[in-house]
Amino acid sequence: MKNETVMASVVAFTASFCILVIELVAGRIMAPYIGVSLYSWTSIIGVVLAGISIGAYLGGLLADRYPHQSTLGWLLLSAGAAGFTIAPLTDLVGNSDFLDGVTTLMVRILALTTIVFFVPSLLLGMISPVVIKLAVKNLEKTGHIVGKISAFSTLGSILGTFSTGFFLIEAMGTRTILYSVGFILALSAPVFGGLFSQRQSGKRQAVVFMCPMLLAASLTLLWLRRDAVARPLILDQDCFFYKESDYYTLMLHDSEHPRRGTEDEQIPLRSLILDHLTHSYTDMENPYYMHYGYLKVCQELVAWRTTEDQERRLLFIGGGGYTLPRYMDEAYRRASIDVVEIDPWVTKAAERYLDVQNRRIHSINQDGRWFVRNCKTQYDFVFGDAFNDLSIPYHLTTREFDALVKNILAPDGLFVVLVIDNIQAGQFFPAYFSTLRSVFGERNVYVIIPDYTQIEDDNDLDLEQIGTISCLLVASPQPIDMQHFRECLKTRKAEGCEAVSRVVPAERANQYLAKRRGKTRVLTDDHVPVDNLIAPMFEERFGYQRH
Repeated sequence: MKNETVMASVVAFTASFCILVIELVAGRIMAPYIGVSLYSWTSIIGVVLAGISIGAYLGGLLADRYPHQSTLGWLLLSAGAAGFTIAPLTDLVGNSDFLDGVTTLMVRILALTTIVFFVPSLLLGMISPVVIKLAVKNLEKTGHIVGKISAFSTLGSILGTFSTGFFLIEAMGTRTILYSVGFILALSAPVFGGLFSQRQSGKRQAVVFMCPMLLAASLTLLWLRRDAVARPLILDQDCFFYKESDYYTLMLHDSEHPRRGTEDEQIPLRSLILDHLTHSYTDMENPYYMHYGYLKVCQELVAWRTTEDQERRLLFIGGGGYTLPRYMDEAYRRASIDVVEIDPWVTKAAERYLDVQNRRIHSINQDGRWFVRNCKTQYDFVFGDAFNDLSIPYHLTTREFDALVKNILAPDGLFVVLVIDNIQAGQFFPAYFSTLRSVFGERNVYVIIPDYTQIEDDNDLDLEQIGTISCLLVASPQPIDMQHFRECLKTRKAEGCEAVSRVVPAERANQYLAKRRGKTRVLTDDHVPVDNLIAPMFEERFGYQRH
């Protein structure tokens, strides 16, 4: 290839590499503000493609009007500057309240991603038409030259995709990557933008060969200083741990919180935040402390079926802050505790900072569905703790997955799943409730709601009157004697112990689902629109869901 074609191919490779890096990093860097969902990825991909498309059109016009090497240099420099702005602009826009009046989830996510990523995508999209214009000198070889440049451009996209997804995010963090992209593009501007004239071709070639060395040295320096540049510009001062893993943005906070049931007493709690959602509050001195009501329901269910010296096998699908596994290790010395947590960094953080190390907790860093599919062990309890209100792994919600869980349950075992939704008006809760019943049977699935109002009679519970709440769906291969569970709760209360579980009567649950007949679909691997089902929850909460 001639020098012009070689240079054009290198520039096209670099631009395509950078734009795919930005696109993949976009999902991670925006996660603390908009979550990770079908909507967020749809918006990111759509905005980036729109930027590339419009950029290609404008770049063609620019190339015809100003077919100069300096044009390419200014584009590379501008794209580099845009790359440097992505991280601070994300923090600024993500923490602002100018979209609080927007109540449509899709509009909010689309607006945020457009503000942050459209301009960098547009500038990078303008580069290819310019480099092709500069490289094509002989019209008879246009197809040959364009084909080579396109091939290198595609190769850059491929390498940008694989290196970012498999290595860069874990090794460097999103902000370090974005600053590196800006540096690469800024460094390319004088090299490929006509800083060195043709009369200095020897010097120019020397600089071109030195560029990879300078780039490698600079990236190494950025990597070594990644802790200084990787943190968001706007970060809670109580945050003492921050890590961007392949799955989440992890943060740990220490702060004072009022003790439940009191107004004046404050206790120190350590919170784990994954992306933009708080997953746990941990009292480092007290493994028995349960901040959330649903955790106390889980305590009561295990206590109902288990004595302190009885052997039980417990499986937790989703580790989070390991609050419940830590309690089970403390309270049931003969229990066998397995935790399937997809993100190794969540496990590392829990072991290092959440009092999990040196306990009888066996962690498996694996996807929950893959583990259950290949599991040969039978469990007395399986806790589905991978759902949050705005973050739900859809492949763990389907009928097919529930059938796999049923296969690893002991004959009288319990599958206990946390669901957060607006029970009265939500769409996900009735769909998932119906899905569980389709696998375990109508008589074998119950709804339990944590209650602090001390309702005397469970028959007073009406799902039609319940708003947003964390509740538990409890399923078993055999009919569950919930009357006996209620009696045990009454005994606990009579003994002066707290009892928060409230079992929704089967008749009430049947009436609730009957009113949604025709609107509620059983979730299957072929059709599981979870992001659409939880959209109303996001719209209800995003205005004040900030950390």
